[in-house]
Amino acid sequence: MHLRGEPLGRRRRVVVGHADEDYQAGPVDAADGRPVDADARPADPLHHRPHDAHGTGRSSGRGTMPTMPTMPTRPASPPRPASPPRTLITVAPTGAETAKAAAPPLPVTLDELVEAAQACEKAGAAMIHVHIRDAKAQPTLDLRRLRDTVQALREGAGLVIQLSTGGAVTDSYEDRLRVLDAAPDSCSLTMGTVNFGDDVFLNQWPFVVELYELAKEREVVPEFELFDLGHVEALRRLLDEHGLPFGGRVHCDLVMGVPGGMPGTIETLVAAVQALPPQVTSWSATGVGRTSLPVALAALAAGGHLRVGMEDTLTFARGQPVRDNAQLVERAAQLAVLAQRPPMSADDARSLLNTRKAA
Repeated sequence: MHLRGEPLGRRRRVVVGHADEDYQAGPVDAADGRPVDADARPADPLHHRPHDAHGTGRSSGRGTMPTMPTMPTRPASPPRPASPPRTLITVAPTGAETAKAAAPPLPVTLDELVEAAQACEKAGAAMIHVHIRDAKAQPTLDLRRLRDTVQALREGAGLVIQLSTGGAVTDSYEDRLRVLDAAPDSCSLTMGTVNFGDDVFLNQWPFVVELYELAKEREVVPEFELFDLGHVEALRRLLDEHGLPFGGRVHCDLVMGVPGGMPGTIETLVAAVQALPPQVTSWSATGVGRTSLPVALAALAAGGHLRVGMEDTLTFARGQPVRDNAQLVERAAQLAVLAQRPPMSADDARSLLNTRKAA
């Protein structure tokens, strides 16, 4: 990956998410910021005329008629700039670890979750990564609640709906597989076991394969969650042995900064991106806790997408708790605009991921 600048005018290959395009850097018109065609020059109405030594405009050949001037041509219009590449912003509003008492703005009821989804969509999010809670605000994978959540989010917002199949670290494989019965657009699929603070987030290879094949069968697009560099290699193995997922696109998320997983540093992000399998069409990055902002900046610089939310971050700045999930999405959207890759819409995200068409 090449993150440093190149000399003006040199053609290079740009990879942004799943799409790549050639572009030609060139001079810029300071008046409107658009590139200028250096070869487009106003024609000189006198330049074509043959001159004699006296500058009369007549040809020196005897008996020939003087060449008549032609009308000046209009300068070529500068090319219109192409639409800028876009950034997928995923919001993870709840998670399974934080108690409501510790973070009062955390959305744990269905009404709170729908309200958060609406606010985050308005702020620039295109996909929502969902964990649900029970009546006591405890993490649950209850299928009825999952189905009600998917239906309410579809009716109340336009976001791509991604259900977590990770749940809490105590959830069984059986319950985690049953998540797909709720028919989300997308699901998370963690590519290996990882120490998760004081706990172990267990993802044995046979379970990973079973969940992957079930997602294909149910036409659910997986997002491969990579907590460590070993998970990157596991993704390569899965794709080599079991082919592409439903929809044919491979989208993954680098989850960085979890105690026990890969650190949220620029060097680690670059190493992980360089190691991604060639089948990967787009990737995002999540920085947990204080790594949220540096990971977001590095991901944008490297051409990746973003995941933010109160599942991963409870502090907006030093000594300043997060107001709500929309605040984190707003900041991510501002960063994306500064990077000249504004947030994409939910429809753009569906095209990026190639999710199942609505019935």
